[in-house]
Amino acid sequence: MKTLRDNGLTIVLVTLSLLTIGGMLLTGWSVYDHELADHAANLIGLAAYAKSGHFLSSLFENWESEFLQMSAYVMLTAFLFQRGSSESKDPDEPANQDEEPALKQDDAEAPWPVRVGGFAQTVYSYSLGIALGFLFVLTFILHLRYSAEAENAEAVMHGQPTVSIAEHLVSTQFWYESLQNWQSEFLSTAVIVVLSIFLRFRGSPESKPVAAPHAQTGA
Repeated sequence: MKTLRDNGLTIVLVTLSLLTIGGMLLTGWSVYDHELADHAANLIGLAAYAKSGHFLSSLFENWESEFLQMSAYVMLTAFLFQRGSSESKDPDEPANQDEEPALKQDDAEAPWPVRVGGFAQTVYSYSLGIALGFLFVLTFILHLRYSAEAENAEAVMHGQPTVSIAEHLVSTQFWYESLQNWQSEFLSTAVIVVLSIFLRFRGSPESKPVAAPHAQTGA
């Protein structure tokens, strides 16, 4: 029970992720088989669909936009402020996040890169942004690959010429797929930043205390 209590947030989020991916797989398979039937093409099984460009392009397209949102948010909140938001550091007060890690180099409970110091400490100081940025680039590349595969499968069904990955990269179709998700991620982030100035959710670390004044900045 202690394990469930201590890790409940991750367990629930991972479970919801797997359930929704499963739902996406099943519904996408049904949609794709209807498309194939409309073009008198052979239907494919669930396992084949799971490896298809139609499914993987959509999957990585969404992951790409999420990692873009998180990496941009982590990096921007290190330097930019929004007075009154629970999602921002206070522009008038020193923040714990800005503490010099070298001051904790002798702390036995500090992560090992902090205790080692030097280059390891510097990299670790920005490791969250680096990791999220890497995941964004990785999923961008995977989205590009499988989006090109999906477009070529569509082209074959219509008797049209296929395109290379490089050609697909500069196509309006690929950037339409990407930008339609990117804009929603930036907008939703801006919405929570602004709404958290005036609204509350008791018990959530993403919210200020219910009785906190609107001008209070940070959770």
